[in-house]
Amino acid sequence: MIKLLVGILLAGSFFILFIPKHQLFLIRFVGNSVSFFTFYVSLFLWVLFDDSTPKLQFVEEIVWLSQSNINFTLGIDGISIFFLLLTTLLIPICLLASWSSVTIYVKEYFIAFLLMEVLLILVFSVSDLLLFYIFFESVLIPMYIIIGVWGSRERKIRAAYMFFLYTLFGSVLMLLGIIYIYVQVGSTDYETLLNYNFNSLEQRLLWLSFFASFASKVPMLPAHIWLPEAHVEAPTAGSVVLAGILLKLGSYGFLRFSLPIFPEASYFFTPLVYTLSIVGVIYTSLTAIRQTDLKRIIAYTSVAHMNLVVMGIFCFNTVGLEGAIVQSISHGFVSSALFLIIGVVYDRHHTRMVKYYSGLVHTMPLFVTIFLLFTMANIALPGTSSFVGEFLILAGVFKANTTGAFLGATGMVFGGAYSLWLFNRIAYGNLKLQYIDHFSDINKREFFVFLPLIVGTLYLGLYPEVFLTSLHSSVVNLVEIINPNDFGS
Repeated sequence: MIKLLVGILLAGSFFILFIPKHQLFLIRFVGNSVSFFTFYVSLFLWVLFDDSTPKLQFVEEIVWLSQSNINFTLGIDGISIFFLLLTTLLIPICLLASWSSVTIYVKEYFIAFLLMEVLLILVFSVSDLLLFYIFFESVLIPMYIIIGVWGSRERKIRAAYMFFLYTLFGSVLMLLGIIYIYVQVGSTDYETLLNYNFNSLEQRLLWLSFFASFASKVPMLPAHIWLPEAHVEAPTAGSVVLAGILLKLGSYGFLRFSLPIFPEASYFFTPLVYTLSIVGVIYTSLTAIRQTDLKRIIAYTSVAHMNLVVMGIFCFNTVGLEGAIVQSISHGFVSSALFLIIGVVYDRHHTRMVKYYSGLVHTMPLFVTIFLLFTMANIALPGTSSFVGEFLILAGVFKANTTGAFLGATGMVFGGAYSLWLFNRIAYGNLKLQYIDHFSDINKREFFVFLPLIVGTLYLGLYPEVFLTSLHSSVVNLVEIINPNDFGS
């Protein structure tokens, strides 16, 4: 089934390659159709998924380097399935949102997104550590191109280099760690590594090498500098992929590799992780309040939310871990929608400076209604997906560290400050006709871009049990691997 998803996307990319570049409608139609069909097929993974087992499902194996004991094994469990589904959902939304806004190198743009979707699907489904690293790093290439070529301002090349270099530097240390693991164990297979006992010093050094890579992807302080710059310069769809999916590579890496393979080191470095996460939540929330660029505001809020997710991951109990995964998915919905909302006004008025906007409720009521919904979701209003995720995270962290839970919860207070203040400045007040004198509400295409994100945010917020049921077995198994004495805690 996973190979089918990859095959559909590769076939679609190959077909687009031979479409004449002047046939823009056909390129857009094929690109959108392939991505939507991929999402439709991926839903069968969830429909056929067995909630009762933590084992990998839909396993497919391809012999790659048999002499070196490295095989291409694909499979998903309760932890990875929703990251994969989030990927297949957001890419077609990105391409539909880009229907009219991208006018140069349209063919290359659609191919870049489809190939990036292939790499992301493989990242979330491959179970060999070396192959995970290869796809983990390969995602940088199309994203680098998307920011550098289709970015919106003159600083886009600098932003692309910052994104590439910051994330690549941490990953070099991870590669050294993987080489050491292969030399010691003789394999990089995930199941083999789970059953291998590294000594304390090995665990701590290897954990740090992996942490350097995953923390720069989340991102955690001080490796967060690249994110606001990349968001501001990337096209709208690029920002959606960055916030909605690429930041999840870090949290997924912690869940899949750091915790189960290096459990003792994970416990040892928990104070470091909590300190960096709490500082990240408070610092980036305060920084978001003083920003004047719409994208920078949402970029800093993304850092705050993802640092809270990391706190949930390192509380080592079922409640916090499930909350971290739910919040990661919720952040994929909410932050993506907020960047798309900014894209709507930028496409019309070609500015993202807050000072030029005011009183949009008078001329764009449907736009403001959607903006209000996702503003409420961003501050974790009950009934939205973020409330479920943040409540579970804080409940889990409270069991592990009461002070950490209190300090982490300040992010919700600051979140209300920057989110409501931003909405108030944009939606209410008098129209600033000296800057903008023509307005148009969202059209049908834009409404259908937002619709799946609205449904996902409300459904996950009102009926989270559907998602939690699929997660539970895999999360309990992870807790058992990390801390068998507290099984089920």
